[in-house]
Amino acid sequence: MNRPTEVSKMEEQDAGHILQELMAKIPELQGASAIEPIHKGYSTDLKFKIRLSGEKSYLLRSYEWSEQPVKQKEYRIIAELHRRGVRCPQAISLGQLNEQQGYMLLSFIEGEDAEEVLPRMDEQKQWSIGIEAGEQLQRMHELQIEEPAESWYVRKSMKHQRYVDKYHHCPIRMRNDQAILTFIEENMKCMKNRPDRFQHDDFHPGNLIVKDDRFAGVIDFNRYDQGDPVHEFLKLGLFASETSMPYSIGQIQGYFNGGDPDELFWRRYSLYMAMALVSSVVWIQQVKPEETEDMMAKIERVQEDHDDFRRLIPRWYNVKNY
Repeated sequence: MNRPTEVSKMEEQDAGHILQELMAKIPELQGASAIEPIHKGYSTDLKFKIRLSGEKSYLLRSYEWSEQPVKQKEYRIIAELHRRGVRCPQAISLGQLNEQQGYMLLSFIEGEDAEEVLPRMDEQKQWSIGIEAGEQLQRMHELQIEEPAESWYVRKSMKHQRYVDKYHHCPIRMRNDQAILTFIEENMKCMKNRPDRFQHDDFHPGNLIVKDDRFAGVIDFNRYDQGDPVHEFLKLGLFASETSMPYSIGQIQGYFNGGDPDELFWRRYSLYMAMALVSSVVWIQQVKPEETEDMMAKIERVQEDHDDFRRLIPRWYNVKNY
């Protein structure tokens, strides 16, 4: 992507000079004292932490101006979620840096990525953070962003079929893949008449912040979508349960007000999990082929958790200690 003039020369110019230029364009940055580029994540946005006087900091995201309509919608969603009490960044301002670049200014949530900090915590604290995360996710799912032209069932079925078609042409395949494809076909009807709500669509410990052993907030809304809320949980199977089983159990129990979900939840969860395995094989070979081996190891772990989807509740959901 084309980098904005103000930030493209971070390696070449004095950071203080760059900050002065940004302060001249963005009124809310008056009094800023430091700027730090953020390189984590897959987003094409350029991200910077900008520190103001005292302990207050902002997150500046810059993007191609052609993305402005999408970014305006993302900005409004973040603002509405924050208004509803979701622990997420506060929307500060949205605007244009130059002819090619726009910017989004958000409050910065201080702390560490949960993905990094959870393995260092005792299991009870991991579980407690999962409880808080699940409660926040439930609150996020109360938001309905628009009435889609087609139902969730139609949209998801068509998307899955496109991935299946591509999967059959992949040089790398899953072990016992026919059992997975058959399980999906037999359970597609579970997607009918489902609520169509806001989805963060990347809700996992890498996008959660922990501070002082507490859940501090959720970040990175640029992949938001809408659909069946149960679909949001598939990241537990692929990512979170590998990082922390206690957290993963807690997220589910927090979402269900301290209890356990019913059989229909697990059937839908397993359906979406199985679909995600098919799409992951396609995606990794198209986008990150150098990470294919790691992805296939994750897929194999999920297959073992579900006994090739002969069991609906994954092995990691062991609640006896919580």
